[in-house]
Amino acid sequence: MSTHSVPQKKGWLSNLKFPSAYTILFILIAVVAALSWVVPAGQYDRTLNEELGQQVPISGTYQQVESNPQGIVDVLLAPIDGFYNHQTYEAAAIDVSLFILIIGGFLGLVTKTGAIDAGIERVTKRLEGREEWMIPILMGLFAAGGTIYGMAEESLPFYTLLVPVMMAARFDPVVAAATVLLGAGIGTLGSTINPFATVIAANAAGIPFTDGILLRLAILVIGWFICVAYVMRYARKVRADQSHSIVYDQYESNKKHFLGEHDDNQSLDFTATRKVILTIFAGAFAVMIYGVSSLGWWMAEISAVFLGAAIIIGLIARMSEEEITTSFIDGARDLLGVALIIGIARGIVVIMDKGMITDTILNSAESLVSGLSSFVFINVMYWLEVLLSFLVPSSSGLAVLTMPIMAPLADFANVGRELVVTAYQSASGIVNLVTPTSGVVMGGLAIARVPYAKWIKWVAPLLGILTIMIMAMLSLGVML
Repeated sequence: MSTHSVPQKKGWLSNLKFPSAYTILFILIAVVAALSWVVPAGQYDRTLNEELGQQVPISGTYQQVESNPQGIVDVLLAPIDGFYNHQTYEAAAIDVSLFILIIGGFLGLVTKTGAIDAGIERVTKRLEGREEWMIPILMGLFAAGGTIYGMAEESLPFYTLLVPVMMAARFDPVVAAATVLLGAGIGTLGSTINPFATVIAANAAGIPFTDGILLRLAILVIGWFICVAYVMRYARKVRADQSHSIVYDQYESNKKHFLGEHDDNQSLDFTATRKVILTIFAGAFAVMIYGVSSLGWWMAEISAVFLGAAIIIGLIARMSEEEITTSFIDGARDLLGVALIIGIARGIVVIMDKGMITDTILNSAESLVSGLSSFVFINVMYWLEVLLSFLVPSSSGLAVLTMPIMAPLADFANVGRELVVTAYQSASGIVNLVTPTSGVVMGGLAIARVPYAKWIKWVAPLLGILTIMIMAMLSLGVML
């Protein structure tokens, strides 16, 4: 009898590969365009909310209008228009994309000096045996940014910074991506004074933003504990055995990409120059956070901060003009794909608005919640906001669109309007941990080189746990 093994034939399913983020987004644009041929076009009357400085829909005024179905040309134009699509409380995608390119150039130049590699070595040596405690500390800081000012696009630079740190600590890129995305995300989900979610939504609902703050604070704290426990459990498994990593098949390429060709047995000198460079490096992030949270800065101003910091660091490192410009351009090139994703993701909203189906979907949601009991109302409201969040990933845009319609309905269900605000921001927050229509999600995962399909599979159980917690808290809110 022959002892040699017979090769197994692979089925056609084994040859299938999940499409890239770009393909997913283009498919979604095409799907929404197709819906514009089926879903009736409609529109609410709108009035100017002077405090918001934006037109808001008026409940009960929905009417069907002439359809404007989107064709092939519109689908091809959508990613381009997406770069310029702009809402009052959100930067245009072109501004965010330029910010991403400048951040890439800044990080590329700093990496060229060797300061980041030397700093990572120093950090990992000092944290020997305590590396996992970086996770709750950093997630706490990102959560603070989320709950205070809705940290979103500003979190993108931290992916590039944290992935090599986490890999050097024997974790993987998923741990780094989760630390940033779940940290800032749970903060936004449990927003307390976030002006781009809670304040806008409360204003549109006609209530003080402090109403319901204790319930939202409880959601924030409980959610943070759940997310930290989930990430740390996975991080420990990966650190004990790298084969437990969901991106283990990319281990060698990720190591080369994020940690370079540096020999693990050869230590980099942590020179005085590199210390100064890292001080300026950290200072640029500190200035960014202060400017956004206290001075009202946005993409243009913080882009200028990192551009200026890059020039200063290049001069301190005594790099030639050619080295400075070449390193900067090479770094920007590494994040070019991320910059493109931002605009493509916005293209979905462009198609919805041009196809005149956004208000039709909102009107259907309004009809669904009318006449429900208090408990059923608030939970159905949550799920409707989840659906709408996929279509409108901007937290501020969703607040302006839905709160003037949904908040008055709470009065008929004997539910406080503050609970509707909490349901909206919890739904928006949880969806923005996974939605492919968000440039922050797709961009962050692209920077960390975590495939979208693998992220969805990994985070799905956590989303289930968070959803149960949120629905329980909303139901409790009805009783109080």
